[in-house]
Amino acid sequence: MTEKIDTVRLGPGPAGPEIGVQGFGAMGISEFYGTTDEAAARDTLDAALEAGVTLIDTADIYGSGTNEEFLAPFVAAHRDEIVLATKFAIQRVPARAMYRGVRNDRAYVRQSVEGSLRRLGVDTIDLYYMHRRDTSVPLAESVGAMAELIAEGKVRQLGLSEVTGPELREAFAIHPIAALQSEWSLFSRDVEHSAVAAAAELGVTFVPYAPLGRGFLAGAFADAGKDLPDGDFRRGQPRFTGENVERNTALLEPVHAVAAAHGATPAQIALAWVQQRAAVHGLTVVPIPGTRRRSRLEENAAATRITLTEAELAVLEPLADLVAGDRYPDMSLTSAAREA
Repeated sequence: MTEKIDTVRLGPGPAGPEIGVQGFGAMGISEFYGTTDEAAARDTLDAALEAGVTLIDTADIYGSGTNEEFLAPFVAAHRDEIVLATKFAIQRVPARAMYRGVRNDRAYVRQSVEGSLRRLGVDTIDLYYMHRRDTSVPLAESVGAMAELIAEGKVRQLGLSEVTGPELREAFAIHPIAALQSEWSLFSRDVEHSAVAAAAELGVTFVPYAPLGRGFLAGAFADAGKDLPDGDFRRGQPRFTGENVERNTALLEPVHAVAAAHGATPAQIALAWVQQRAAVHGLTVVPIPGTRRRSRLEENAAATRITLTEAELAVLEPLADLVAGDRYPDMSLTSAAREA
């Protein structure tokens, strides 16, 4: 039987649910990373629950709604055992375009939640995120509209994604925020500029997405241009293209060395590093690595039981500053673009 991971409480105060210290990012089941064996993906969801991975993360944009629909049977079978998170804000026009626009206005919040509730087959979403910030819409309007959903019983807790520390504080003053989801990994640490400190101060759970650098930190891409399948969105990501691939691959040497010392994989070391940010910064951290394979899910969960030494953390500390390329071709929708 799979050993269950530890649990932590979601969000500020004592009222939030207990969740596994590692969550599950479902995005890759529907698109972005090549084709999916649906039977294997469903088995992976079962493996997540067996391991105590109970925060299940999706969004209305993933597969243009099909990711939420894919999760619906699993959610129905295990509704009382999981904490279900989804997101709104990013539009795809036409429907399957890779990138598009962002809406945070009250009408769109209400329109979006109804669609997600229908596709997921639930009456209430446990954690509802604003996926990206549209700075032309005041937080008072967007977060205020999200808070209305709590009063109506459609949502239990609120989350934000890719916001700065000051934005998180402003939003929290409107309504308590349970979680902040932003990219955070050995290769991506811009959230430490202001968002991490604000989350720690407010008691907000930090949910790092892409904690494995979209697979780069797993050491799987000696030549990303050859190893990535046609249609994989990473082919257009700066860190996976041109000379950046070779430079970033070279940065993995200390990750491999630390992994060897623990009898672990590079992916497990990268995840252990993210998990230990909780102790370093004094906040709750629940990363959401995604996978479509049971074996990888079990490997990821086992990383929660690895503790890196101070010497090992020191070896890994410089990596982010040496990474070649931004995390997106267009960084305008990230919190990093709005840092003072």
